Amino acid sequence: MLEALSEKLESIFKKLRSRGILTEEDIDAALKEVRLALLEADVNFRVVKDFIQSIKAKSVGKEVLESLTPGQQVIKIVNGELCELLGGTGAKIHLSPNPPTVIMMVGLHGSGKTTTSAKLARLFKKEGRRPLLVASDLQRPAAIDQLTTLGKQLDVPVFSSKEIKDPVALCDGAVRKARLEAQDIVILDTAGRLHIDEGLMKELKDIKARVNPKETLFVADAMTGQDAVNIAKNFNEQVGVDGIILTKMDGDARGGAALSIRAITGKPIKFIGTGEKIEMLEPFHPDRIASRILGMGDVLSFIEQAEKAYDRKEAEKLQEKILGESFTFEDLKEQLKKIRSMGPLENLLSMIPGIGKVKNVSVDEKEFVKIEAVINSMTKAERGNYSLINGSRRRRIAAGSGTTVTDVNRVIKQYVEMKKMLKMFKGKKGMRMPKTLPF
Repeated sequence: MLEALSEKLESIFKKLRSRGILTEEDIDAALKEVRLALLEADVNFRVVKDFIQSIKAKSVGKEVLESLTPGQQVIKIVNGELCELLGGTGAKIHLSPNPPTVIMMVGLHGSGKTTTSAKLARLFKKEGRRPLLVASDLQRPAAIDQLTTLGKQLDVPVFSSKEIKDPVALCDGAVRKARLEAQDIVILDTAGRLHIDEGLMKELKDIKARVNPKETLFVADAMTGQDAVNIAKNFNEQVGVDGIILTKMDGDARGGAALSIRAITGKPIKFIGTGEKIEMLEPFHPDRIASRILGMGDVLSFIEQAEKAYDRKEAEKLQEKILGESFTFEDLKEQLKKIRSMGPLENLLSMIPGIGKVKNVSVDEKEFVKIEAVINSMTKAERGNYSLINGSRRRRIAAGSGTTVTDVNRVIKQYVEMKKMLKMFKGKKGMRMPKTLPF
């Protein structure tokens, strides 16, 4: 996410930090490079112009140039301006004082509107709310089937009808049903098109006039860059939107949409999609994203991801097993599942300060699949006591897991090394296992 831009900015600011004294010419030269990096990242040129002017105005003052660490002061200013550009503070969904809260999802085909509707329903359900998904995209029958499948997967009801051919009447019927059945969140998955047309806009305006949604959220594909920004501007002018959800942020190495859309539309980014899995939708925090762009990491998001995967009681049980030297292959398998549930590992690494600057650090998630396959091929007794695994058993495990004996040997060796490392916690007096972070 935003990798290309982050690498360029890190390189520029590394030069600034290395200088004990900065002149106005040094700052001008650095800002020219920043400007070029932003334009190459497909950020809107007017946004870039205003951004650079604002930084320059704050960076060439006496306080900065004559400070002990002028380079760091400039980076601090850039960080603050980036936060403002991205929205300043995180924006939440506004809930209606009189349920249900109606949320209308709008956007073009291919932006991920249907999947994002389901992801949003999952978040609300986790908060203890009772969401209702509404399949109101009558232009694309596959969208109704997709939403129905996702609803079953999440155990969230989906309102659809083969009899009602008018999307306005369908949305109105869904809201009435939600009131009767005490569903406090209604998420309307509306129709899209391959491009903006009058028919689509009229349909959306009519739905909005009938059901009066509390939130109208525009769903944009971050990978389309300035196209997403221009379409968002058009939707806002014609239909009116309250916020934006950027999907496919995990594939957006440039960052043009994320850095332009707030400034151009005046509407906040409320969520970002960071992967295809149903749980990969995160609240958007401008300050955290700015830190990640500048290579400072995002420890808060990392901890939050870990806390979702690890509850306190499970962490305490794990600690007891480690301190009691009873950590088995079964436990290892369970911990690997939890780590993988936190999202793509490369995304997690990018949240840790300094990791982004280390070259040749890569994570092959196939290795995790291989380790799980090897463990699954073991018997219950072998998982509990690895010393039982002799030569013939290793050959059987390799055959059963579709790996080689070398792979099996490597997994066992890694497990033994891990046990030795974890044993150190027992020997350190007063040392406690972390409660929120994976071992």
